[in-house]
Amino acid sequence: MKLYISVDMEGITGLIDHTQVDSSKHNYDRSRLIMTEEANHVITAAFENGCSEVVVNDSHSKMNNLLIEKLHPETQLITGDVKPFSMVQGLDDSFSGAIFVGYHARASMKGVMTHSMIFGVRHMYINDVAIGELGFNAYVAGYYGVPVIMVAGDDQTALEAERLIPNVTTAVVKEAISRSSAKSLTPAKAGQLLKEKTVLALQNRESVKPLTPPDNPLLRIEFANYGQAEWANLMPGTEIEPGTTIVRYQAKNILEAYQAMLVMTELAMRTTYC
Repeated sequence: MKLYISVDMEGITGLIDHTQVDSSKHNYDRSRLIMTEEANHVITAAFENGCSEVVVNDSHSKMNNLLIEKLHPETQLITGDVKPFSMVQGLDDSFSGAIFVGYHARASMKGVMTHSMIFGVRHMYINDVAIGELGFNAYVAGYYGVPVIMVAGDDQTALEAERLIPNVTTAVVKEAISRSSAKSLTPAKAGQLLKEKTVLALQNRESVKPLTPPDNPLLRIEFANYGQAEWANLMPGTEIEPGTTIVRYQAKNILEAYQAMLVMTELAMRTTYC
């Protein structure tokens, strides 16, 4: 069995604010160690329960956070930036399942450090379905026929995953109090939970269906201000919906929609205050 694991940072045990997930801040180094240990619990459980190959994609910020020297020796790590498919780089139809670790809920929703790619995004939609990083990544997995069998993060992330993916296994390592506070398990307790949930997810893999994306999806991104929409609209093929900050792009498939989202959000980040 071949398993794909995408590891973000905001949903990792005990991490609750930007000082812990920004590489320029004082709490980052200890956070990346916790992140690495958390990923390793899932990886080790996977190898011990039927997986012959595990590919891990570092999916946070510049995507060079995981400490490769501390990972299970048989792990294959995708690390660094720029990646053509960002948080789902390397995912294809050769995998039996995917697990998302350290994930967070989508922008404008309750949960620890919620956002969708950048802080300038209010909402993202594929056709009429509101999605965040979790949903978009699950759609890409579904394009390849790969089910997302487990999602780990805070309680709000678990709710989002369960609404999108029937029968998915969720591992709640912290409960959101506000966007920058939570009641969290300790890393030791979370590690035990993650191992147990990984085993359960692998056992229940056949009960989870891939999240199949629509054909010719319409991508719509609502930005926080008009300047961000203007920047995103510089990408050919996009248009701003009149009277809104929503930029739309008609894609031929979910892979094109995903890359369009990456380009639009990268452009939007160039917006300044004045």
